[in-house]
Amino acid sequence: MATDFATHVASNAVNRAILSRWDLLDLPGSWLVAGCLFQTVWNLRAGLRPESGIKDYDIFYFDPSDLSETAEAEAQAATESVLNDLGVTVEVANQARVHLWYPAHFGYPYPALARAEEGISRFLVRETCVGIRPQECYAPYGLSGLYAGTLTPNPATPYPELFAKKVASYQARWDWLKIEHADGASTSNGLAVDLDAPHVHEAAPSMTAARHEVCEADLVDAAQIG
Repeated sequence: MATDFATHVASNAVNRAILSRWDLLDLPGSWLVAGCLFQTVWNLRAGLRPESGIKDYDIFYFDPSDLSETAEAEAQAATESVLNDLGVTVEVANQARVHLWYPAHFGYPYPALARAEEGISRFLVRETCVGIRPQECYAPYGLSGLYAGTLTPNPATPYPELFAKKVASYQARWDWLKIEHADGASTSNGLAVDLDAPHVHEAAPSMTAARHEVCEADLVDAAQIG
């Protein structure tokens, strides 16, 4: 399933362009994460353009050597210089410093992370805990729930108010998404969801091919995405 996921992610011209320039970003322990990935999958299921409605493209990296806002801002600026022609918003976040601002911003505790993958594993919705980079896919809770269209609270971040706000925004755009309750009961349309799927972190050969398929036409398409 990881290979299929990589193929679907690469159907989004912006994702494809970002991944083709990955080495130029030079960000330690980095992953392309979150909405630009799972929203691409949901858009495809809904019959929409892969890039439809995706407001930004998030990149996580991990640099414990400098936890300052200034260093993170410099990483943001450097990334924008590489990707600016794509015409989309790219947000870069050093996962080594999330614990410094999360409590004040969201009002909930957030233990320090040891690597960027832990940040991916703490997204509020389990099915959205996904990351990708050339030849690798990281999905700590598997991918079946993402494709089944379920939304399950993440025990790693047990914050009901934040979860409710997040899923409401998703369901407003993809009304077939269903919440999976903590007791295992589901409001989905009878879809079986494998919440015990094994950790997925494997090579995705199709992404290697995708890196070589970026052409001028792809970049033109990406620049036109609003």
